[in-house]
Amino acid sequence: MTSFDIFISALLPTFDTREAQSIARIVFEDCFGLQPPQFSHAQLTTAQNEQLQAIQEALLAGQPLQYILGQADFYGLKFKVDPRVLIPRPETEELVEWVLETIKTHYPQQNPSVLDIGTGSGCIPITIAKKTPRATVWGLDVSAAALALAEENAHLNQVEVQWQEQDILNQEAWTSLPIFDLIISNPPYIPQREQVLMPAQVSNHEPHLALFVPDEDPLLFYRSIAAFAQIHLHPTGHLFFECNEYNALEVKQLLEEMGWSDVLLKEDLSGKLRHLGCAR
Repeated sequence: MTSFDIFISALLPTFDTREAQSIARIVFEDCFGLQPPQFSHAQLTTAQNEQLQAIQEALLAGQPLQYILGQADFYGLKFKVDPRVLIPRPETEELVEWVLETIKTHYPQQNPSVLDIGTGSGCIPITIAKKTPRATVWGLDVSAAALALAEENAHLNQVEVQWQEQDILNQEAWTSLPIFDLIISNPPYIPQREQVLMPAQVSNHEPHLALFVPDEDPLLFYRSIAAFAQIHLHPTGHLFFECNEYNALEVKQLLEEMGWSDVLLKEDLSGKLRHLGCAR
């Protein structure tokens, strides 16, 4: 058996075959610079075999692959990730795609201003800045540690983003921010009681600050961000959210009751109600 096949076999007690193969492909490509046609006959050095063994042990101990490698792919870009920030998810790429389409449609010649609230790794604003260089892009987070990593990612991807350390729940601080054309957020939305239902790989390693909300008010961030956007969004602007599939309809109802128009929910590629967009 090749090193590639042995690595996959070692992962099978914990991962299914497809997931083990996907992990192996990422490791051999990102760590060893190999392409799929080379996997079956690759001769790893002693150092590479030791690295592969360390990765295998970390995976079997439940650590997320992206944290082990220190990076994640998002919308064709590379981002540094570690336990300071959530690991970017494919469904968030779909939200970014919707935002980029909106910019092309509604701001074909303008230089729109964009704010991402709860930016974490910076994957949303950095991708928008990379794909729409004419935009002025901001990223806001309550975590200074997350913003430090987001700034590293901006340098890595060679874009300019204005970073702001701020708690969006603190209304007194809202005046420090300007008016924007588009506001986006993938806020914390998992009720604390659901932590026991989550994969240990997520609940044991990813930052709870970015994941969980109080059981008694799961729409806390949606309500606060929507209220902020009523003041800090241009009259013709657009607001976007990523949602918990289990209360996405409640978020839609909340926004409609707050007076937002054209409130639209979209399913992600898995068929789950995940993304919401609306206008002033």
